[in-house]
Amino acid sequence: MSKIIMHIDLNCFFARAQVIKEPELEGKPLIIAGTSRRGIVSTASYEARKFGINSAMPTYMALKLCPNVIIRNPDFNLYHDLSQKFFNYVKKYTEIIEIASIDECYADMTECMKDCKDPIAFLKKLQDNLFNETKLMCSIGLAPTKFLAKMASDMKKPMGITIIRRKDIQKLLWPLPIKDMFGIGKKTYPKLEKINIKTIGDFALDNQDETKKILGKFYYVLKDWAYGKGSDEVITEASDPKSIGNSTTFLFDTDDYDEIRSMIYQESLDVSKRAEKESKIGYTITLNIKDSDFKMMSKSETIQVPTNSIEDIYNNALKLYDTYFVNKLIRLVGVTLSNLISKKEFYVQMSFFDIEMHKEKCATKILINELNNKCKKNIFMKASELGEKNDVK
Repeated sequence: MSKIIMHIDLNCFFARAQVIKEPELEGKPLIIAGTSRRGIVSTASYEARKFGINSAMPTYMALKLCPNVIIRNPDFNLYHDLSQKFFNYVKKYTEIIEIASIDECYADMTECMKDCKDPIAFLKKLQDNLFNETKLMCSIGLAPTKFLAKMASDMKKPMGITIIRRKDIQKLLWPLPIKDMFGIGKKTYPKLEKINIKTIGDFALDNQDETKKILGKFYYVLKDWAYGKGSDEVITEASDPKSIGNSTTFLFDTDDYDEIRSMIYQESLDVSKRAEKESKIGYTITLNIKDSDFKMMSKSETIQVPTNSIEDIYNNALKLYDTYFVNKLIRLVGVTLSNLISKKEFYVQMSFFDIEMHKEKCATKILINELNNKCKKNIFMKASELGEKNDVK
């Protein structure tokens, strides 16, 4: 029996978050963007999009298209809080969720919807209740695989609901432009179009060697996806995690130091909170970076005393950024805490060693005192004390 996989994607999340914070912005052209000369539009509200404004557009161009557009700087604290409310809401329906990014997730709804007679009505109620509780808007895709669910959620925005069954693939999926296929990057689809692969259907039916060269090993994965054979496994976090990490993809490539620093702080804060919730502390902090060419890079710092402190995680992660990645155009930033140990286990170990060390120090001191008493002179002392005396001289 096929699983029932839902992909739920928040609409215009950053802009919507600002409207929630400032309700007077409802219905007005709004962009979340930097205001410097190199400022870029992160998100544009649907009202702003009517003027031709879109993500990754320079701010000055947005102002030319709509001189009255309202500009707000990113507020990552706000996004983090609303994101947590969103995921907690989805968990009311199922605990089997996979966080894909700050504003989207997959959920295995198989058990929840197994006896559902009207899936559209069910999802509409889920969608409306999310809005009523949080004021967040979402689009929902339902399908037997994660890929199809993701594609379905992108088909109708805002507040759309789309169901794709395997029998619907040729009708609903194959006519879409190849650039809209999840997994096909912006550098790849022009190469495919050049060899007459214009739609997902063209790719599904294609068997050119040139296509295989362009896509490499990923060719066979994408082929399966196009025929509805992709994964239906929603991957939740392990109950006893070996590492705790979080990452966010910027909506545009950026080298803005303050923006990246702010995101590193938010990722560090999230990791710190999750580690504290799991009662875990870790020895290794890793900064993960994806650059503008989609190349993943990581640098780590291992510390002597394990921690889950936001200050320790953030300061080490920022030091790694300052050392290795500053001035690079970055698409994704992530922070991970690993080499984990439970807090209880660590403190038990520390107590044991502290006690043993204290006993050893006491025994050594008693022995030295007994020897000096027998000699009636202070002949014997610890080597460390001898070093200190030599230093004084």
